[in-house]
Amino acid sequence: MIRLTHLKKMVIAAACGLTLLGTSGAANAEKVYRLKMAESWQTNFPIFGDAPRNMAAMAEKMSNGRLKITIDSANKHKAPFGVFDMVRAGQYDMGHSASYYWKGKVPNTLYFTTMPFGMTAPEQYAWFYHGGGMQLMEKVYGKFNLLSFPGGNTSNQMGGWFQKEINSLEDLKGLKMRIPGFAGEVLAKLGASPTNIPPGELYTALERRTIDALEWVGPSLDLRMGFHKIAPYYYTGWHEPATELQFMINKRSWDRLPEDLQEILRVAMRTAAYDMYIQSYHESSENLAVLDSEYPNVKIRTFPEDVMTALRKANDELLAEKAKEDPLAKEILESQANYLKKVRHWTDISDKAYLNSISVSK
Repeated sequence: MIRLTHLKKMVIAAACGLTLLGTSGAANAEKVYRLKMAESWQTNFPIFGDAPRNMAAMAEKMSNGRLKITIDSANKHKAPFGVFDMVRAGQYDMGHSASYYWKGKVPNTLYFTTMPFGMTAPEQYAWFYHGGGMQLMEKVYGKFNLLSFPGGNTSNQMGGWFQKEINSLEDLKGLKMRIPGFAGEVLAKLGASPTNIPPGELYTALERRTIDALEWVGPSLDLRMGFHKIAPYYYTGWHEPATELQFMINKRSWDRLPEDLQEILRVAMRTAAYDMYIQSYHESSENLAVLDSEYPNVKIRTFPEDVMTALRKANDELLAEKAKEDPLAKEILESQANYLKKVRHWTDISDKAYLNSISVSK
C-alpha cells in the first residue's frame, strides 16, 4: 500500500507537471508576433510585389496566425532606395528590395543580386544554398545588424530598350541609360552615362528623353510599363543573367522570434522566391508572344560582337580592381568564379547540349 500510494503521488505530480507545461506551451504558441516590412515597389506592383505578399500569407498560415507581417509600399514610406537604412535602424523589421541598390553604401552587397556574364538562376540558387553564397552574404550584412535571404529571381533579363540602334562601340559613348548594379560601372568604363531611377519614374524619363535607354526586367514586366510604345529597339541581355531580389531582416527582430517561427519564415521566404522565379518566367513567355503578335514594329536585337567583346573585357578589368581593393570582395568573387566554372560544365552538357541538339534536329 505504501508503495502504491507513493506511485500514485508520482503519477499525480507528473500529470500536474505536464498540465502546467502544456498550459505554458499553449500560451506561448498563442502569442502573435507582428513584423513590419518595407518594399521598394509601388502598391500592387506585379511579380516583385507579389513575392513579399505571398511570403507573408504563407508565414501566417503555416504559423496558424502567430506570425503576421504587414507591408508598406514605396508610395507609403516614400523611400524606395532607403529600405536598407530603414531596416537597419529598426524602423522596419523587414525589407524586400534588391541587394545591388546598396552598392553606393556597401559595395559588397551588389554581388548578391547578379553579375554580368555570371550565373544563370538555377546556377546561382545552387551557389547560394550549396556553394557558400549564403555564408558570404551573412558576412556582408551581419556587420549592419541585418540578415539577407534570396527574395525572388527574374531569370535572365533583357538588355534594355533603346531609342536608337546600337551598331558599334561608338554608339555607347555618352549614352544616358538607366541601368543599376555592376553593369552600370561596366558601361561607364566604355563611355556611357549610367543612372538609377525609381521604377515609377522610368516611363516618363524615357518618353521625355531624359535618358536615351533603359533596362528594366524583361517581357514579364516591361510590357506593363509601356516601354515598347516609346522605344523601338529591344536588346537581349548580358548584364543580369539571374537577378535575385532580397528579403532583409533586422537581426534584433529575428532574434525575438521563437525558433519555430524563424524556421517558418525561412521556408516562406524560400518558397516565395521560387514562386516569383517561375511566375516571372511564365509571364515573360506570355508577354513575348503578345509583343510578337501585336507590336511587330519592335525590333529585337543582340549587341554586335565588338560591343560584347568590349563589355566582357571591361567587366573582367573591373572585377580584378574590386578584388584587389577589398579582401571580402575578392573572397566573394573567387567563390562565384570557382563555382561558375564547375556548375557551368554541367549546364553545358545538360541544358545547353539539349537545346542545341533539338535546334539542330529541327
